[in-house]
Amino acid sequence: MKLMTMVMIGALAAPGVPKVAAAVVTKTVAYEQGGVKLEGFLAYDDALATAGSLPGVLVVHEWWGLNDYAKGRAEQFAKLGYVAFALDMYGPGRATEDPKVAGALAGQFYGKPLMAERARAGLDQLLRTGFVDPRRVAVVGYCFGGAVAQALAYSGAPVAGVVVFHGSLIPLPAAQAPAVKARFLICHGALDPFTKPEAIQAFKTSLDDAKVDYQFIYYSGALHAFTNPDADRISQQAGLAGIGYNAAADQRSWRAAQDFLSDLFAGPAAAP
Repeated sequence: MKLMTMVMIGALAAPGVPKVAAAVVTKTVAYEQGGVKLEGFLAYDDALATAGSLPGVLVVHEWWGLNDYAKGRAEQFAKLGYVAFALDMYGPGRATEDPKVAGALAGQFYGKPLMAERARAGLDQLLRTGFVDPRRVAVVGYCFGGAVAQALAYSGAPVAGVVVFHGSLIPLPAAQAPAVKARFLICHGALDPFTKPEAIQAFKTSLDDAKVDYQFIYYSGALHAFTNPDADRISQQAGLAGIGYNAAADQRSWRAAQDFLSDLFAGPAAAP
């Protein structure tokens, strides 16, 4: 399946690219990891994409699975001039809004090498597009995806940056610290009840000890999942307390991510 959404490339274009009418191309990509069939979502601007020329963004979904929200974020990155690939951690059609199912799906990865291995398979698909400069790749994770993004970077994968939105936080093991070259941006809800203060401190301490370049931003009034417009509906429907959309925190964290990536890559300018 191949879909095309028309956008104007102007202020969002990468430096040196003419202002032209272009199309963001989106398509599903089938791949495998460890014998498990997976299906990711690729998005890029066909007017900008030439061999090895663009920075890439690997998008990692929440514990709900690869759903329309994660795909929409990939499209947003593509409109900024990045090649974006929303990876699949669970397998085709395994998205859910049932917290028990989501917890079981995500739970198979925590504390296991499989988390980074499954993410690396998605990274490999992004690089195989042929459009991405392998020196300019970042991984962006939401909730569960934030933990996946960290695990990928800790594994020594070639990612220059990590952006975590309301994510689970995993301290950097000292033994893996020498392999980490990425810079980190953590966007965290100040009222997020799922990540305890001691877990946040342990995470920060591990990065400080390893001398990792990171920013940690708190957003006042923001709960878990504050960037997802469906969070309030899901909270009510699933009876899951502690999650909720926060428009101000969503907008501010999105701008912070754009600034971080623009500085990281000296690439696409942030949207005004």
